[in-house]
Amino acid sequence: MTVDALHQLASNYFEEYKSIRRHLHAHPELSFKEYATSAFVREHLNQLGISHSSIGETGVVALIKGKPSSRVIALRADMDALPIQEENNVDYISQHPGVMHACGHDVHTSCLLGAARILHEHRSDWEGTLKLIFQPGEEKNPGGASILIKEGVLENPRPERIYALHVHPQLEAGKLGFVTGKVMASADELYITIKGKGGHAAKPHLTADTVLTASHMVVALQQVVSRNNNPFSPSVLSICALNGGFTTNVIPSEVKMMGTFRAMDEAWRFEAHERIKKIVYDVAAAHGAEATLDISVGYPAVINDAALVDTARNLATELIGSKHTVEAELSMGAEDFGYYTQEIPGCFFRLGTGNVSKGIVSGVHTPTFDVDESAMKTGMAMMAYLGMKG
Repeated sequence: MTVDALHQLASNYFEEYKSIRRHLHAHPELSFKEYATSAFVREHLNQLGISHSSIGETGVVALIKGKPSSRVIALRADMDALPIQEENNVDYISQHPGVMHACGHDVHTSCLLGAARILHEHRSDWEGTLKLIFQPGEEKNPGGASILIKEGVLENPRPERIYALHVHPQLEAGKLGFVTGKVMASADELYITIKGKGGHAAKPHLTADTVLTASHMVVALQQVVSRNNNPFSPSVLSICALNGGFTTNVIPSEVKMMGTFRAMDEAWRFEAHERIKKIVYDVAAAHGAEATLDISVGYPAVINDAALVDTARNLATELIGSKHTVEAELSMGAEDFGYYTQEIPGCFFRLGTGNVSKGIVSGVHTPTFDVDESAMKTGMAMMAYLGMKG
């Protein structure tokens, strides 16, 4: 199939898959609760005549066979939404209070469904087997990817490689962005409880001051990154919540803290965990208090395979031209696609969805996030092109 023919198919099907995107956007579902979304995906695959099966409680895996070949490629889209109240003034605004597709997973799912149609209808134009993964729970630990992998999503048949796109509102609609190697960070959650002896604020010598302890702990924890991490390897530690006390003249007996630790090097990641533990326990002891620490280990870093990025970038250049194929930036955000890249070579790339002239500039995970839907033509075409030649 020629690039021109692929563009024409994406244009022909655009209105239908834009409508599908709007339906999904209006009916978002939280992580691991994507029952209606999963049913919608399965019904559309049935209409297309594409073989599929359920995996996990709400995941869907489809297989499309081209001309006989041992080649097996996986294409992935996530389906879940976020616990955010949408503030957009659009006809397709979320109908579910407090739930919103604020990360573009409605776009990802629609693009993969559109690509599936192109690939299935033109399966005599490419070789091998395509495994299409419609994944639940990307936004919530332990991540739908980890669950589907445990349930065999990468087996029978086992893909040689895997591709996924993600909307990127900071990139102009229709452009594609690629990064070789490190793409997104690991993400671990920190939960700290400090217990001391509370008492009257006018008699601090009779207390073990939990607020003072927490204050020293916040400062000390910053040294984990600033004085222990290689500055050429991105890493972030942020304490984002500190809760304790209830009035002006009482030192509380307990303070709770929450935060996040992110890294792009797995060895450093777990070394840092040990340093975090030592600081938390030692700072508490130094102030006559006690501390408990729970590190909820989250997603691993997303590491793109260099050869796959070269392949994808070259195909993108053929598809949309070099001026629209750009180098994307690293992100300290997290993505459970990292679980796939630990198992097989993967390429995670960005689909530009922003449009300043239309006011489509809000970032992901915000209540005013939206996309320039014209970008879906590029998304559908690129996923289909990767399925054929990736």
